[in-house]
Amino acid sequence: MDIRSLQVFLSVADTLNFSRSSEQLHLSVSAVSRSVQRLEEAVGRTLLERDKRSVRLTPAGRDFRNYARRAVDDWLQIRRQLAGGAQLAGEVSLYCSVTATYSILAPVLEAFRASQPGVEIQLHTGDPADGIDKLLSGQHDVAVTGRPPTLNPRLSYLQLQESPMLFCMPAADCAVRRLVLEGDSSSPDFDWERLPFIVPERGATRDMLDDWFAATGLHPRIYAQVAGHEAIVAMVGLGLGIGIAPELVVRASGLGERVSPVPVWQPLPALGIGLCAPRKTLADPLVRAFWDVAANTLPRAV
Repeated sequence: MDIRSLQVFLSVADTLNFSRSSEQLHLSVSAVSRSVQRLEEAVGRTLLERDKRSVRLTPAGRDFRNYARRAVDDWLQIRRQLAGGAQLAGEVSLYCSVTATYSILAPVLEAFRASQPGVEIQLHTGDPADGIDKLLSGQHDVAVTGRPPTLNPRLSYLQLQESPMLFCMPAADCAVRRLVLEGDSSSPDFDWERLPFIVPERGATRDMLDDWFAATGLHPRIYAQVAGHEAIVAMVGLGLGIGIAPELVVRASGLGERVSPVPVWQPLPALGIGLCAPRKTLADPLVRAFWDVAANTLPRAV
């Protein structure tokens, strides 16, 4: 059994969902299933009980999960030892959104390539809301994420930028825009419940929006729950509802002319954006080198 197989098992053990793990790992569901089956054959015990509705760890699976975590940690430790005293070489697995790739990381990647030519960055893109789960399951070394309201004690966070959060409506004349403009959205008495909302499926900005709904006593009419702010901006631009997105994403999306900001009486807090990594992974010289380059390249938000 190899480290990658153990990482696949740890992902399923954390998500208890083969489909979600396949998305996180960029593998097919059948490939994830085969990897787990091979582990079960090697161990000689059933590790996961699965039926059409659920996946559960067996007692043997819980014991094996502890072993798998130790094995992955030991592998990271030996990689650190072998790298000590030598020119850094190897790879760092980095997870981020498409927007973050060119809006935030471009100068960091350029500086890192110049300072560490022997280290390759394996870049994986997706919804930043998945970044924390991917780190905790051992799939990636570093992720670009929104600042979590509560940081898992197993993780470290380095803030790089801060972006205002915008409420957006369609810029073109349509039913949704007319509903917004019928009243004064900056007034505490504005009737938000008439409007269809396009909201993030999960993540730091969904938590932020749910807190805003609770604080304003609003019971929103949810039109759609979407993975990724780029998709929210696109759907708002099509006239399907109003949504929220970091100003950074609106500017970088290429769709900024299709949406207009909606003034609100109680604005959302700004979104901190930064690097996140498991504390143990930061002891790896390769990961620490990337972390330090990022800290010294961008003017960080406080």
